[in-house]
Amino acid sequence: MKKKVAFYTLGCKLNYSETSTIGRIFQERGFEKVEFTDKPDIYVINTCSVTDNADKKCRKIVKEALKHSPDAFITILGCYAQLKPKEISEIPGVDAVLGAAEKFQLMDILETFEKKDKPQIFASPISEANTFHNSYSFGDRTRTFLKVQDGCDYSCSFCTIPLARGNSRSDSIENVVKSAQEIAASGVKEIVLTGVNTGDFGLQDGERVETFFDLVQELDKVAGIDRFRISSIEPNLLKDDIIAFVADSKRFMPHFHIPLQSGSNKILKLMRRRYLRELYADRVAKIKSLMPHCCIGVDVIVGFPGETEEDFKETYNFLNGLDVSYLHVFPYSERENTLAPDMEGKVSIKDRNRRADMLRILSEKKKRHFYEQNIGSEFTVLFEDDVKDGKMEGWTENYVRVVAKYDPVLINETKHVRLTHIDVQGLMEAEETFQEVLRH
Repeated sequence: MKKKVAFYTLGCKLNYSETSTIGRIFQERGFEKVEFTDKPDIYVINTCSVTDNADKKCRKIVKEALKHSPDAFITILGCYAQLKPKEISEIPGVDAVLGAAEKFQLMDILETFEKKDKPQIFASPISEANTFHNSYSFGDRTRTFLKVQDGCDYSCSFCTIPLARGNSRSDSIENVVKSAQEIAASGVKEIVLTGVNTGDFGLQDGERVETFFDLVQELDKVAGIDRFRISSIEPNLLKDDIIAFVADSKRFMPHFHIPLQSGSNKILKLMRRRYLRELYADRVAKIKSLMPHCCIGVDVIVGFPGETEEDFKETYNFLNGLDVSYLHVFPYSERENTLAPDMEGKVSIKDRNRRADMLRILSEKKKRHFYEQNIGSEFTVLFEDDVKDGKMEGWTENYVRVVAKYDPVLINETKHVRLTHIDVQGLMEAEETFQEVLRH
């Protein structure tokens, strides 16, 4: 009898790509990959540490796992496992905790997955997480997350990622291209490039041997992939040559996600970010001058220590005047072993949440305005196999979510459409042209 294993992933696209790769390692060793509720023998839970409720989420998932399979062997790995292995080992039901350097070796470390008298912890110091492990997600026919870079050499005062993932390191362009070719051969049409600090691609053993721009140019030549997206890139690393290349490329989509974190230079300095708001505004202006229809997403943190009401208004007004398409808003949360919790000017939870709500409302307005600007334009939509109420959805090149009547022939196909109007759910309709497409 094959042993059954189920996976659960918390956090970012990078985690999803790594879970998927670990899942393939299990399958290659003769395990059967099953759903969370299918009474697996082993659970592998990949954790995140970006916000302060990682502990709560991890506990909840372990509790749920034990409901479905009380005798299962429960393994916890990922960023939270690296940062707080002992704390996780004390969660009832946890059998093994693996840190950043160990997670890809879990089959060799745990071997039989037999329960011991007490939880096992395998977590080396983060300095030992210095090798790059190739990863990409698999199973979604439409889109794959391809990891090209890991770790971070930046030292932002709010962030634990360098402590959880180690120094910046990358795959080689040759390996990334090989992975992209494998993904293309499987029939996937879109690849999302992921990393902790994606734009810092090119460091191997601490030496810069290649650049992100080199990578983008080589991937553009890979046959069989219709679309590439850059998941997130720091504004100081988003150079003019990358923007100009994406503007001319048929394969790299006009869509950037660029972390801002604050629109106040005072707060950016306290956060130890590597740019000021002027550079950010310049990057947005540059993108829009070459690609007026480009979608630009923004990460923002509110309620950072020292952020007064005036500082927040500065951020709000800066974003309000910026030609961006949507915001990902995070109320600041204290993380151990970072500089920010010891800073003066702590902001109350109530004020953090109020400010976050204000920016989320602004985000909805921005998104609506961006969608409205695209009505009447023609794009291609890559349709997905997630069907609800007889409708299917997909994304345009510039990340507008389009809804259309279900047709099985169109799943994982790119189709030319004209955007017509926004429905009550805030999704774009493209019915008229879509029907024309069906007739051809």
